[in-house]
Amino acid sequence: MNRLANSSSPYLLQHANNPVNWYPWGKEALDKAKAENKLILVSIGYSACHWCHVMEHESFEDEAVATVMNEFFVCIKVDREERPDVDQIYMSAVQLMSGRGGWPLNCICLPDQRPIYGGTYFRKNDWTSLLFNLADFYKQKPEEAEEYAVRLTEGIQNYESVQFVGEQPEYTQADLQLIGDNWKRYFDQYEGGTGNAPKFPMPNNWLLLMRYAHLMKDEVVAAQVKLTLHKMAFGGIYDHIGGGFARYSVDGRWHVPHFEKMLYDNAQLISLYSEAYTWSPDPLYEQVVEEIIAFSTRELASPELGFYSALDADSEGVEGKFYIFTKKEIEDILGEDAAELFCIYYHITDEGNWEEEQSNVLFRRESDEELAEQLGLGVDDLVSGIKASKRKIFEARRHRLRPGLDNKILASWNGLMLKGLCTAYRAFNNPKYLELALQNAGFISANLISQNNRISRVYNANTTGETPVAFLDDYANIIDGLIALYEVTFNEDWLQQAKKLTDAAIEHYYDEVNGIFFYTANDDEQLIARKSEIMDGVTPASNSAMALNLKKLGLLFDNEDYAAVSAQLLRNIMPQLAKYGTAYSNWTLLLLEEVFGIYEIAITGNETETLRREIENNYIPNKIILGGKKGSLPLLQDKFGQSTQIFVCKDKTCGLPANNTADALKQIEA
Repeated sequence: MNRLANSSSPYLLQHANNPVNWYPWGKEALDKAKAENKLILVSIGYSACHWCHVMEHESFEDEAVATVMNEFFVCIKVDREERPDVDQIYMSAVQLMSGRGGWPLNCICLPDQRPIYGGTYFRKNDWTSLLFNLADFYKQKPEEAEEYAVRLTEGIQNYESVQFVGEQPEYTQADLQLIGDNWKRYFDQYEGGTGNAPKFPMPNNWLLLMRYAHLMKDEVVAAQVKLTLHKMAFGGIYDHIGGGFARYSVDGRWHVPHFEKMLYDNAQLISLYSEAYTWSPDPLYEQVVEEIIAFSTRELASPELGFYSALDADSEGVEGKFYIFTKKEIEDILGEDAAELFCIYYHITDEGNWEEEQSNVLFRRESDEELAEQLGLGVDDLVSGIKASKRKIFEARRHRLRPGLDNKILASWNGLMLKGLCTAYRAFNNPKYLELALQNAGFISANLISQNNRISRVYNANTTGETPVAFLDDYANIIDGLIALYEVTFNEDWLQQAKKLTDAAIEHYYDEVNGIFFYTANDDEQLIARKSEIMDGVTPASNSAMALNLKKLGLLFDNEDYAAVSAQLLRNIMPQLAKYGTAYSNWTLLLLEEVFGIYEIAITGNETETLRREIENNYIPNKIILGGKKGSLPLLQDKFGQSTQIFVCKDKTCGLPANNTADALKQIEA
């Protein structure tokens, strides 16, 4: 076994038996490269990554390939989910070199970590040839390698950087209109989403567009959001038997998924579908949320309610094998009559509906009402029959060999899940969701946050006794989750914890000179570049998440310093928004709040929970909600009386207190 055998990362442990002399990222490997003047081979992936498994099997398990790697390189394996800071640097390098990125990510670097070449997946023969050529190039032309490393490293340091903007612009609906109009050009008006293939759920994009459609009264965008939410929930990207979404579909119809299931996707999709239900009540949205939460707690939750990272795409060495069925398998499980209806419902055929012969990915096209009419059935009879069949299929599937579980518990993704559970509770008032949120928050507080308000990114991964590593997204997403938990409990302890973490993030990550947060802390290991995460992707950028947090906390605590940092962040990014809106969706959420303002809804007295629920039944995306039977927040001062009251405030001005929801809502609509 190589040096990965002592790792806690499931991904690194997958490579512990490779003949490659892998090292984990760290001092031993980096010192060895310098001492021996050897090129560094940095290979980055994650445990649920299908093509990472393919390259391992083809190349890293091959003795001849391993001999080349071991002779000419110091080989370092990195779990991108544990060390996104390392991944960020070398992903920037590969994108600068090739214009594209992905995983597995493979970079060849000088002994001082500066990259000179990189790419993603390589076939075995191409990989071996490349390694020979690069080793010879470094031996024969070290000056050229140095020159290229200098230029590439400069590019990495400047990649995704922004200029400091000192003057405060006036934000208007015209700014939002420009972003929305540009976005509409990319809508797929038939299958939902944007573009062609592959298709990613991108929850933050659709959350923004839903709020945009509501506040801007844009029916075109509203229709596209509803279409997308339905198509995703009906598609094969959704696990109709066990709940939960796969990471993306390889086609343009949401049909064939890349079968890995990630916590970060499902956490955000809980938030998206929950908020969508408040915006436009649809039983489908409620069903999706219920099934994602059931999947997450069943298959991704530790006994203490920390959430694991992912389920693999593969089982028994075959992508998707756990999830696909032949028609005969369905008939054997359900019997002929029930199977006939089930196969019509989920488009299962004898020939199969994807590349594996006779195998089917389950997906829907018709609503229950449409299909019931076509088949001459009652809707209730159709739905109850499908539910009964799903239970039988689920039970049968349980006996299959399961996909691998990545049991890392990551702070950042648990913050997203905490937010999702709180949003679900706001939408559906299901006490089970609040209980899960409280248990998860308790786990985070007890295991991922230290007494000095520093976060550990990975639960229990610090087996060496060194100071645990954390990144800005760990702070941003946990703070966001804690604010959300305060808004459904009015327990100020959660808000105070969010404030302490915010102060720690500002102290260790904020660059006052440039008005932006670094991704790494000032007392972390210093890599060849100290980067800032600015562009929103499958998860919101840590800077945009912090900007939104600071906006909320600035209002809740009447803290002008927080508000000033949030405003500075948006000023710096604003020039980018109209050019490439899909990469700045979370920033545009903040712009929406700047343009339309934020309602601060304070509910005080003994009946606060009843009125909170009534308020939450109305879609008010640009609000924060606070209150309780007691409270120390500035906005709550002098607002506790004999009766329960609702105060609606905006722009540091409060309306007259209302003693019922209807009167309070009139102030908001006005």
